[in-house]
Amino acid sequence: MPTPALQCQAVRLRFGEVLALDDLTLDVTAPATGLLGANGAGKSTLLRSALGLIRPDAGSVRVLGHDVTAERSEVRRRVGFMPEHPCLPVDMSAQDVCVHLARLRGLGRRDAVRRTSEVLFAVGLEEERRRPLGTYSLGMQQRTKLAQALVHGPELVLLDEPTSGLDPAGREEMLAIVRRLSRDLGIRVVASSHVLDDIERTCDEVVVLRAGRLAAQRPVRSEQGAAGPVEISVTGDVAGFAAALHPVAEAHGVRLAPGPTGDLALSASPDAVLDAVRDLAVARGVGITRIRSAARGLEDVVVDAMGVHGG
Repeated sequence: MPTPALQCQAVRLRFGEVLALDDLTLDVTAPATGLLGANGAGKSTLLRSALGLIRPDAGSVRVLGHDVTAERSEVRRRVGFMPEHPCLPVDMSAQDVCVHLARLRGLGRRDAVRRTSEVLFAVGLEEERRRPLGTYSLGMQQRTKLAQALVHGPELVLLDEPTSGLDPAGREEMLAIVRRLSRDLGIRVVASSHVLDDIERTCDEVVVLRAGRLAAQRPVRSEQGAAGPVEISVTGDVAGFAAALHPVAEAHGVRLAPGPTGDLALSASPDAVLDAVRDLAVARGVGITRIRSAARGLEDVVVDAMGVHGG
């Protein structure tokens, strides 16, 4: 099992009357992990703690196996950080910013220039690298922040709202780049976001924080996949259709539960049973109006964990 990208053990951190992290215990091991939670849930506080920018009042935080308090310089050598808010000097070019930060992180001049050229090309800024950042669009500024997080060759990058403020085209470009980091380049990712769709498209695991505590942690994609439980809406002779389907379902170890309003529930949906649903519907003149997964999806889990329910 790989060394966790991020480990928290009984972490508590208070700002005045606000308990930002409340006895948080967490192991992050997936190649790319998304942090979800409402405003004030503790996402940004957790990222700052992982960087050693703030020290917990109690408990411990480890990044890539290193204690962030005792081994802060080692952690920062291995980690890149993309902050949410604008923070780069507007009178400098993207090239100058990346070279300067690469030198601060220990790279020699030649390596810093080479790495800068590579990362600016990777984020799509090679042609614009010498322009002052003050002339950049918001999307270009976001990509510059990502480039500086990557310029020293980190093992892990922490991304705080990487698509914040981007238009649809810019968001698509950023999500594609973030997905490539873990999938193609082998860089581990922890990304904070308010947008579930961003996490689903770029991450392998989701962590949900609520009031500074771990509310949920699960893979982004269900292990049940396409063969999980389904609900089928039927028109016509529902009882006859269910009676004909029952022995087929039973032969494949699938439970069939007819509903009172034309719905049927299958405990699983192997191809053979779905083929039988199709063939029997044709043979008996029954209409299939909908087949949908009955498994709890990621959105259901996240909504429950965050305590967000419609009224």
